[in-house]
Amino acid sequence: MSKRKNVFGKKGFTLIAVMMTVMLLVSACSGGGSGKKGENLESIQGRYTPDANTPAWKLDKKEETTKLTWYVNADWWNTDFGNDVVTKKIKQDLNIDIKFITGDDTKLNTFFAGGDMPDLITTFGINSPVVQKASSWALPLDDLAAKYDPYFNKVAAQDTLNWFKLADGKTYGYPNYSNTKQDYDKGTIPAKTAFIIRKDVYEALGRPSMSTPEEFRSVMKDIKAKFPEMIPFGFNSIGEGTGSLGDVLQDFIGVPLEDQNGGFYNRNLDEDYLTWLKTLNLVHRDGNISDDSFADNGTAFEEKVKSGKYATILLDGTPQQGGNLQMFMSANPGKEYIAIDGPKSTVGNKPKLNQSGISGWMITFITKKNVDPAKSIQLYTYLLSEEGQMLMNYGIEGETYVKNADGKVQFTPEVKDLQQNNADKFKKDYRMGEFMFFGHDRHKALSNDAFPESIKQMQEWGKGKLVPHFILENIDPNQGTPEARALSAINTKWNSSMVSMIRAKDDAQFEAVLNDYKKFLQDNNWDNIVKIRSDKMKANKEKLGL
Repeated sequence: MSKRKNVFGKKGFTLIAVMMTVMLLVSACSGGGSGKKGENLESIQGRYTPDANTPAWKLDKKEETTKLTWYVNADWWNTDFGNDVVTKKIKQDLNIDIKFITGDDTKLNTFFAGGDMPDLITTFGINSPVVQKASSWALPLDDLAAKYDPYFNKVAAQDTLNWFKLADGKTYGYPNYSNTKQDYDKGTIPAKTAFIIRKDVYEALGRPSMSTPEEFRSVMKDIKAKFPEMIPFGFNSIGEGTGSLGDVLQDFIGVPLEDQNGGFYNRNLDEDYLTWLKTLNLVHRDGNISDDSFADNGTAFEEKVKSGKYATILLDGTPQQGGNLQMFMSANPGKEYIAIDGPKSTVGNKPKLNQSGISGWMITFITKKNVDPAKSIQLYTYLLSEEGQMLMNYGIEGETYVKNADGKVQFTPEVKDLQQNNADKFKKDYRMGEFMFFGHDRHKALSNDAFPESIKQMQEWGKGKLVPHFILENIDPNQGTPEARALSAINTKWNSSMVSMIRAKDDAQFEAVLNDYKKFLQDNNWDNIVKIRSDKMKANKEKLGL
């Protein structure tokens, strides 16, 4: 998966929510309501003796089922537990029952206002106040592993643990989809970005190149002439961000990640990127980018993908659209979407496609109010282990998958049929690929069935085009600072500016919007923000030994 903006869309903290969270966390720290202390963990004498070479869940003799409450800061999370193949096996192996609660930032904040804390909390964003103040409300994974389950250190990535250390030198949360440099070097992480075109459209037009601005504009005109019922060019839902027209397009054409001195580079003002924004403006003026696309939410975008409404799409998050692309592919043989080179740098840069970085996506914590910290760290170890990863991705050997003579994993015919032809039932009955706390893309390489047929060619196209963006992770000013407030305003300004530039009625209006954005930067503390980001980039390099 990706840096999983892909996916369902991460919820950012509003300024009010951020301020509330900081105040509530401070109050929780000073009010003594934080529960058990990390150094005063309860005894497991008589239950089991920890062994560095054996996962503790295999040693634990506790007979009573542990009931855990797990809060996930996402309304879309599937709260079902114990009824599908994956979670039924987790329940059985660990002798646990989990009650999932979901919500948004407002609900998350209520836990720190004196409400009942859940046993586990999953949230997003390593820089959020909740994550940065974790030492006040969560238990350190280092201490839990040492006391209850030293095997955890065999399955957790050391680089990831180091990356998530707080100022006290301890690590409190562990993410999913945290890719290290070693993961990138091995080449087992699939690309999640592609420029795709319907095969029937591509063939009908004579398989044209769209790599230069002139070619791109010309082909869009041809599409409109030959396929008037289609939208020539589509892109991910923009919402409050930039969809796939901001950093995704920048990565696609290989805009540099840093300036010549290794400092922060404003990629939004890169000349190569601006050339392509001007091209999109011309395409829009030609009537070949729909105004609806700028207003579409994620659901509207997905419906158009599912029905093959777009002739071409710059798509970020191919795994997340895999089901929709598969539905269109199955219903329309010969018309499926395929990846082609699409737009290229006008100055010769190679693509620098991004994937999930070392910060991952969802971050999960064991709270100080946890009813059974030993069982909870066992759950981490279980899900991070080869056994847990295979279960989450493929289910149970012999029941949902088999291993071929060459070691490749293959779904059984019944499961494969469901995956391809009844995605909803596949999700409900099996849940492989969805229950992915601590999940990792490297296990997808073990099977040709890990992803639907609809995106395999797209992933093949992406090979060799991934470049780690570690140096750009978590470099924004600390929340609550004047620079953070200024950056929030700047990001909002860029969102509206980018859309206005693409929709500009002429060159003069395009330049006027661009100059207004540049002036807004200077009027909003931009130089300080650049310095903070450059300093944090330097710290990232030191942390990772780059």
